[in-house]
Amino acid sequence: MTTVYTIGHSRHSAERFTVLLQAQEIELLVDVRSNPASRWAPHFGKAALEKLLRVHSIAYQFLGRELGGRPEGSEFYAPGGALDHARRAQAPEFKAGIERLVLASRQQRTAILCAEESPALCHRRLLVTPPLLQLGIEVVHLRGDGRVELES
Repeated sequence: MTTVYTIGHSRHSAERFTVLLQAQEIELLVDVRSNPASRWAPHFGKAALEKLLRVHSIAYQFLGRELGGRPEGSEFYAPGGALDHARRAQAPEFKAGIERLVLASRQQRTAILCAEESPALCHRRLLVTPPLLQLGIEVVHLRGDGRVELES
C-alpha cells in the first residue's frame, strides 16, 4: 500500500524537524504551503529548508501552487473569505498536483509539509487528504511529539 505522511513544521527547531522525518525514513518532502516561508522560523523558508534537507539526504519538491491552501483566484473562496475546499479540489491544477504527489509517493517515502502542527486545523488534512484516501492512499500524520496518527 502506498502511504503519504503529513507534517506541520510549527516552531520546531531544524534538528527536531529532521529527527521527526528521519524517524519515518522520509525520502521526499513535498511542500504544500502556498507561501514557502516562515516569519517565526526562518529555517523553514524555501531555500533554507532545501539546504537543510539536502544535508540529511531528503529531497524537496514544491507543490504549493497546485496544492496550497491559499490559492490565487477569488473563485476559490466563499463570500466570507474562507477557502471553498470543494471548489478548489475541482481545479485542474489541484488535480494535477495530486497526481504528481501520488506518483512521487509510489517512488519515494513521501511526506507533505505545511505550517500547522495539528492536522485537524490544516488544509493538508481538510483539502489534500480526501482525494488521497479516495485513491486508496494511506495517510499518516506525523505529530510534533513523535506520535503518528493514521487518517481514517
